[in-house]
Amino acid sequence: MPRAIDLFCGCGGLTLGLKQAGFDVVGAVEIDDLAVETYKANHPEVEVFDEDIQGLTVARVKRKLSLKKGELDLLAGCPPCQGFSTMRTLNGGYEIYDERNDLINQFMKFVEGLAPKTVMMENVPGLADDERFRKFCSELRQLGYVVNHAILDAADYGVPQRRKRLILLAGKGKRIEFAKKVERRTVADAISGMAPPGESGDSLHDLPERRTKKVKRLIKRIPKDGGSRKDLGKRYQLKCHKRCEGFKDVYGRMAWDKVAPTITSGCTNPSKGRFLHPEEDRAITLREAALLQTFSADYHFSLKKGKGKAAVMIGNALPAEFIRKQAQSIEVACERIT
Repeated sequence: MPRAIDLFCGCGGLTLGLKQAGFDVVGAVEIDDLAVETYKANHPEVEVFDEDIQGLTVARVKRKLSLKKGELDLLAGCPPCQGFSTMRTLNGGYEIYDERNDLINQFMKFVEGLAPKTVMMENVPGLADDERFRKFCSELRQLGYVVNHAILDAADYGVPQRRKRLILLAGKGKRIEFAKKVERRTVADAISGMAPPGESGDSLHDLPERRTKKVKRLIKRIPKDGGSRKDLGKRYQLKCHKRCEGFKDVYGRMAWDKVAPTITSGCTNPSKGRFLHPEEDRAITLREAALLQTFSADYHFSLKKGKGKAAVMIGNALPAEFIRKQAQSIEVACERIT
């Protein structure tokens, strides 16, 4: 079984996809304590380095995992990407310095020290135009890797949501192709037929909503199955919406026969996007958000720090099915690289 390490593992979406593709994830690195708690609950066999990657040496990882340079099959990860997001940069109008952007250099530190057979890095599309990414690709090539990268939509790979991401695949002396596209899955495929919130016995699904009466009335008026606040006319819209023409998905419903919008850290808040249930007068639950991210129905998320922090973990996670599809191509490449 090919072995992998997951850098910046978060709550474990990438690890889940790798394991589903047949990889043995032997190590992971993550600094956030809530994400680490969630990760360990779902992947107890993985050695987790719960510390700042900037202080973690490659030598200690190799020693702890009994790895020699060149033995690892796959080094994968997603360096924290908030500093590259289009919303943070006003749609690319100017750059904002964010020290998290430099964590891509820590990724390279592990590539150089481990010399894995293959590399996979996933991130927001905005990273593709950054000088640090171009430098990262150049350094990979200098180390003998053949680099393949593109901006792909996870919806084309079995994930029931629109989610455009930059993905890089690199093989030592071998080109790794992206997975073939598949038929799209819909919101209905992911969350139809679920028990009503409050009656499921699943704490992630049963957490209650807290809305004002005014907002509850607004939600009830939104047309079912894909309706938008724009369908209501000026009379029933909130004052803030009348003044703003942007963010048209706010207080919108998902549609059963389409993919969901990108699941974000605000995924249970209708004021953050099109996160209303297709027909029930509520936002999607944390469990429904996790299913739209293609986590398994029994995947545990810690609620120790409340609903909002759990939503951040889910929204920031990598969709497991998207990773599984790409990892299957990587697994084939690993067999050809000696």
